[in-house]
Amino acid sequence: MLSLLHIENIAVIEQADISFDSGFNVLTGETGAGKSIVIDAISAILGERAYRDMIRTGADKASVRAVFTGVPEYPWFQENGVPFDPETMIQRDIYLDGRNVCRVNGALVTVSILRQLGIQLINIHGQHDSASLFDESNHLTYLDDFADNQAIRDDYLAKYQAVISLRQEIRRMTMDESEKLRRMEMLRYQIGEITKAELTAGEDEALEERRKILQNAEKIADGMNAAADCLYGGEDSDGAASLLSQAQRELSRLSRFTDAYVSLQEKLTDLMYQVQDVSEEVLRLKDDLSYSDKELDSIESRLDVIHRLRKKYGANCEEILAYCENAQKELDEIEFADDHLKKLEKKLVDAEAATWEKANQLRNSRQAAAISMSKEILSELSQLDMPKVQFSCEFTESELTPSGADSVAFFMSANAGESLKPLSKVASGGELARIMLAMKNVLAQQDKVGTLIFDEVDTGVSGRAAQKVAQKLKSVAKNKQVLCVTHLPQIAALSDTHMLIAKSEHSGRTYTTVTPLDHRGRMEELARIIGGANITETTLKSAEEMLQG
Repeated sequence: MLSLLHIENIAVIEQADISFDSGFNVLTGETGAGKSIVIDAISAILGERAYRDMIRTGADKASVRAVFTGVPEYPWFQENGVPFDPETMIQRDIYLDGRNVCRVNGALVTVSILRQLGIQLINIHGQHDSASLFDESNHLTYLDDFADNQAIRDDYLAKYQAVISLRQEIRRMTMDESEKLRRMEMLRYQIGEITKAELTAGEDEALEERRKILQNAEKIADGMNAAADCLYGGEDSDGAASLLSQAQRELSRLSRFTDAYVSLQEKLTDLMYQVQDVSEEVLRLKDDLSYSDKELDSIESRLDVIHRLRKKYGANCEEILAYCENAQKELDEIEFADDHLKKLEKKLVDAEAATWEKANQLRNSRQAAAISMSKEILSELSQLDMPKVQFSCEFTESELTPSGADSVAFFMSANAGESLKPLSKVASGGELARIMLAMKNVLAQQDKVGTLIFDEVDTGVSGRAAQKVAQKLKSVAKNKQVLCVTHLPQIAALSDTHMLIAKSEHSGRTYTTVTPLDHRGRMEELARIIGGANITETTLKSAEEMLQG
């Protein structure tokens, strides 16, 4: 559960530390006091989007830090190299230059990786969820979540993708006869042109290296002759090899008289041998050096052939040969397309049958889940003072799609005697809030998220319905930690922990504070919610009665 939230320099909150308990936590306050800022701060540490505009004027960064207790050892920790601690700390710093620095238990993580952990810790349900409920494209996901169909869907999707791949391959191989002949003619020409050249891998690099030598042959010959003269000497001087040999003999004689020359003589001996080896290599290369204009012309002609092929088929001989190999494969496929096509079509029939089998399994699971989910939602709605409501999941069969062979839409009737219609066409604001709460409660039973946040989901609810919503939230809080931002006294009165969010102005700056309320504070806040700014003995008495239940 979320135990501690530290907010620093986010909008009008300069600094706030909020301690949450298990059970039912409520946040209340005047409109504009900063309740939504607290939810935004929680969203930030869950990896949701954060903006520079969130940073308090005058500050260079905003920070949010949260401590979660009783965190299970999710695979996420090992997968992302983050040390596990059942008391997990998440911190996120948001800078003016747009940078975001996120840490989990001290380890740096990206925002996207943080989001993967966040969805396992907290579910936030707000007014925007109503749009999600209205959107029928989301209804299938709701149902699959309830049915825990992820494994079946994954298996189905793998089979569906195999079908699509086979269809695409068949489509690629199915061409009209004239197109087939044109393509075959082009492939044969390309294969013939490359084959005729008789290329070998690496040939172009070797030829370019040899051409460089031939183009500079005279300079190379002059240099080799000069090097040989330096090593072996000429008419007027001894070479380095001869001089080193003489020096080695002299030191060898001297070493008989004292050990001081032994080490020096050994070093010179090694050097002499090295120079002799180099000298022999120079002579060999000098003798092997041969060149002619005819050879250079031949190389230029060969490189010209390769250059023309490189312009068409690849950057070097390896790529040209690979192109030729692929062209031959394609030609073989076209020439033997009829046989191959028959095999592919047989594979497609088998793949489609397997996919339909899995689609039907998915449909059966959904239909069974739809009955159970409808019953549970109706039960929840009855507890929320909507006993006459009707709810159903309407199925429409389709061809194979990435999500199966069904579409699903939620239908309901809010009043007795009314026919079932799409959800978006029958629910009023207050009814929608209760429908959403009912559905969220039913779906929440299927996940292991320990904390649920309800952000003003009570909009449009009042009177007896408000009391029912409050009791439902209280009931949910028996099994999960619940945080609720509300304007309803019925909900606030049933909380286990009540925090007041208040805004004030000092020295021309706006400040928001978050204060846990004691019994007297709760009574005064309930009186304010009931009667407005003018708190009377009557509203205080009403608040006291609500707290006593």
